[in-house]
Amino acid sequence: MIALAGPKRALFAAASLSAVAIAYPAQADSLREALVSTYNTNPTLQAARSDQRATDETVPIARAPGLPSSNLTATHIEFVRVSANSFTAPERNLGVNGQILVPVYSGGAVKNSLKAAKERVAAGQAALRNTESAVFSQVVAAYMDVLRTEALAGLAANQVDVLSINLEATSDRFEIGDLTRTDVAQSQSRLAVAQGDLRLAQANLIAARETYIQLVGSAPGELEAPPPLPGLPDTVGDAIVTALENNPNLMAAKERADAAGFDTKAAGAGRLPTVSVFTNVDYSDFYGTLGGPIAANFLQSETTANVGLRLSVPLFQGGLPAARQRQAGARESSALEQVIEAERSIIRETRATYSNWRAANAVIESSQAAVDAAELSLEGVRAENSIGNRSILDVLNAEQELLQARAQLVTARRNAYVAGFNMLALMGRAEARDLNLDTGGPLYDPMVNYERVYDRQWDWDRDPKAEPKSTRTVDIPAASATIGPQLEPGE
Repeated sequence: MIALAGPKRALFAAASLSAVAIAYPAQADSLREALVSTYNTNPTLQAARSDQRATDETVPIARAPGLPSSNLTATHIEFVRVSANSFTAPERNLGVNGQILVPVYSGGAVKNSLKAAKERVAAGQAALRNTESAVFSQVVAAYMDVLRTEALAGLAANQVDVLSINLEATSDRFEIGDLTRTDVAQSQSRLAVAQGDLRLAQANLIAARETYIQLVGSAPGELEAPPPLPGLPDTVGDAIVTALENNPNLMAAKERADAAGFDTKAAGAGRLPTVSVFTNVDYSDFYGTLGGPIAANFLQSETTANVGLRLSVPLFQGGLPAARQRQAGARESSALEQVIEAERSIIRETRATYSNWRAANAVIESSQAAVDAAELSLEGVRAENSIGNRSILDVLNAEQELLQARAQLVTARRNAYVAGFNMLALMGRAEARDLNLDTGGPLYDPMVNYERVYDRQWDWDRDPKAEPKSTRTVDIPAASATIGPQLEPGE
């Protein structure tokens, strides 16, 4: 072991303790707070909610063709040239026509289009759930990446400190002839590599913090260790069963397939008769010009009305209805295949994620054992070096092995947690309602807007002007590689 003076030995101890402190921050922002901020301010999630509100409107749009409609048409005509043989032609005319049309039967087009729209609303709600869990998965990964890169940067800084002390001690022993120039060069080389590794670790830390800012909308403080994940499966079979029952992406695919089936039926309605009831009211005013010189013998305005039943029976449309139905049928077939594709994908992802999660947990155990062994090994190599039985290179190698074991342990902890959360997302259990997030108000419920617009039939009904709800990050200072709280402006 290299003999260290009192101050040097103290510095090495402090550096070692700093690495442990970095791996386990004492005070921090929590993962729950990060998820709440994401839930309330993330633009991807806010945009998905807006898209779902747009999908909600397809229901009243599909219903509208089956409801009564009315219109009013006013026409003013100036007869600039009339027949020379007409002595009673008017010079001008005002015509007003009012019409009410009540659809009675449309061959099932409206009914099936409405059912398809409702299925697409359900599919959109499932897709919104999938977006929420996907964004949360990204946030969890970003949160754990910040913790990991902080720990790795701390380990890299600690390694630079240790190797600086080693180089100083080696140089001192070289001066007294106890070591060779080769020993000094080896120490210099390892220190230079460690300094490069530190710069790379700091760059990775900045990148991780910037990703966090992008997703969460605020800079990370001193993050605390994440809480245990609830409801993880005991076996891969349990995970598969739950995923096939609750995965929102699969549910959305099934709803879209059902909607495509109704589209096929609606397309076939184009060859069937339609029945409607109509009412017309016409008003005409000739401004006293009807009849010319004998205008007094004519009524200059009149009102007429009629009511009737209209039956329209398509006889030949050039194959258009059949082509539309075949087209819709092909799209229905595609949607059904996409259900199978989604199911296959979920099975694959669930099995692979479960395997990654189990493997990461196993790596944690082995890495912890490796760290314990590497610490003992380094202590022994240093002791043997102090009595001349080990070379400086042996000490440097032992230090490098300990660093690698610690880095592997930090990475394995990150991988296990991220894989576990991804498992919950695949099982449909990684949304705000599953995580019991306190968002400062009721959770967003897409059914509220759906029920709000479901029966609206007034043509002049409007919502307030659209305004963004997510927060911007332009005023958040650029992330640094400083290990410690990342403060907001003014803090």
